[in-house]
Amino acid sequence: MPTEKKEQIARKIEEFLSGCKIAIVTDYRGLSVAEMSQLRRRLKESGIEYHVVKNTLACLAAERTGKEGLKTLLRGPSAIVFGYSEVREPAKMVTEYIRSSKVALSIRGGLLGGRVLSSEEVATLSSLPSTEILLSRLAQQMQMPISSLLAVLSANLRGIVQILKAREQQLREN
Repeated sequence: MPTEKKEQIARKIEEFLSGCKIAIVTDYRGLSVAEMSQLRRRLKESGIEYHVVKNTLACLAAERTGKEGLKTLLRGPSAIVFGYSEVREPAKMVTEYIRSSKVALSIRGGLLGGRVLSSEEVATLSSLPSTEILLSRLAQQMQMPISSLLAVLSANLRGIVQILKAREQQLREN
């Protein structure tokens, strides 16, 4: 039975897990306190939280929230990025931070909904375009067959109109 303080921490992790759309587990070994603070500040500006967690308490919280897949990623020193809005943003920010600052932070994987993501899948997620761009591309793809059909149908009508005009001109000449 966990102590009251540990129970409070587990409940706090439960809140984070139940409210987030994506959770990205990182191994923070080799990160200095200043680097950790800088990363937290950057993430906080976008409404993303980053917390060092005790694996046993995070596993307990994962069980309680029905996100047992997270337990496979919790080994060794762990910190979790909790993203609440767009799922691509936390992955993008963490990978950009790692790339730009060249810190010893590594991504173990993530949890998107109930699906466990590998570190490669998190990296792929970070390179995707934003939701708005994807939606506009989808709308464009959906409009293409309609505009093609319209062009084909109007071409036939234009052809008939041209034939009628040519016939009218021919009759005037006679």
